[in-house]
Amino acid sequence: MRIAVVNCNTSEAMTAEIGEGARAAAAPGTEILALQPSWGPVSAEGFYDSFITAAAVLDLLTTVRDVDAVVMAGFGEHGREGARELLDVPVVDITEAAAMQALLLGHRYGIVTTLPRVRGQIHDSLVTAGLAARCAAIEATDLPVLAVGQDTDRTIEAFVEAGTRALAAGADVLCLGCAGFTAVRQEVSRALDVPVVDAVTAGVSMAEALVGTGLTTSKVGPYALPLVKTRRGWPVHSSTGARN
Repeated sequence: MRIAVVNCNTSEAMTAEIGEGARAAAAPGTEILALQPSWGPVSAEGFYDSFITAAAVLDLLTTVRDVDAVVMAGFGEHGREGARELLDVPVVDITEAAAMQALLLGHRYGIVTTLPRVRGQIHDSLVTAGLAARCAAIEATDLPVLAVGQDTDRTIEAFVEAGTRALAAGADVLCLGCAGFTAVRQEVSRALDVPVVDAVTAGVSMAEALVGTGLTTSKVGPYALPLVKTRRGWPVHSSTGARN
């Protein structure tokens, strides 16, 4: 099984961390291909960045070949719906995957994420996916995306504080609301004594399950292949766009 795990931003360090976390979660025999766009923001924080990364990720996906599934490793909305039109393999978005796993583990879930400005796009993504009703809270740590891996102790402290607020709002399961948080999951779970879902782990395991059962995205309806038409200047990728 070969799964492409796509970081939505252009941070090579974050792509490497996401790839490491995905490989740790994957079953024996699953090959993880960690990719990032060749253009776009170095971190995605807010609606403006999200729209740019969606285009960059869709551009990248036109170059991806010979994979059994794609995991969209951006928390929020970074081209998920378009990717499901474009590809004929399962596309698993980590926002959906994390929430779906959380719903199997408790009554209501909370999300702990980076900056306050990203809460709106996470909420909208959950609404679109039909998963918002049982989300008790989306709490921000006030940490920029690229700061998460720089000071592990500070990151854990910030996530425990945000998780405590989410639990007070009614959550009994937490989701880590960014692709770069794999390393802090166990510490947050231990500190708060609740299940904590890492989004990349959830995405990889769900992709493996879909491939293993032979299921993929329906092409009857909204996710039918894109119409054949002229799209000036699109795709814009170069032959070196995909990076491992």
